[in-house]
Amino acid sequence: MNQDWSSNFLDTVLPFMRETLFWIPLYLFLVLFVIMNFKTKGLWWLLGIILTAALSDIISSQLIKQYVMRVRPCQDPSVSQHIRFFINYCPGSSSFTSSHSFSHFAQAMFFYLTLRNVIGKWAGLFFVWAFIIAYTQVYVGVHYPFDVICGGLLGCGLGFATGKIFNNKIGILRLA
Repeated sequence: MNQDWSSNFLDTVLPFMRETLFWIPLYLFLVLFVIMNFKTKGLWWLLGIILTAALSDIISSQLIKQYVMRVRPCQDPSVSQHIRFFINYCPGSSSFTSSHSFSHFAQAMFFYLTLRNVIGKWAGLFFVWAFIIAYTQVYVGVHYPFDVICGGLLGCGLGFATGKIFNNKIGILRLA
């Protein structure tokens, strides 16, 4: 993926796609849209997103990575000489699971479950957004594909749980 599936366009665009600052407009739009349209339920929704993000970070970074010490491709001497790097650093933490993938798939599932009745078929785009971020982690050389796949699956599980809890306790969001 880092070598054979590359292009000048992807080399230029993908390193930005993994950065939080790049996605801030989307996050702000969603938060403002939900709070303006759903008032108190919107504030609970924001709390659900914060909880989902916090739990995904704790589970991936503080639990899994501490017990599964997998060397990142950018740190592995047998692999690093064969990959291209697009970011200025190689994180020192474990590669398994990808926290980016875990977090964004957890949020995508939460968004999907809580907003699908509001935005309809467009809700599936949340998974495209998460996939792009997960794919980018492999493309820039900081994760193996298995790390992002597992992060994505576990993230979907967490997002499913928090989304279902939100819908059951707070109620399904619907525009009037």
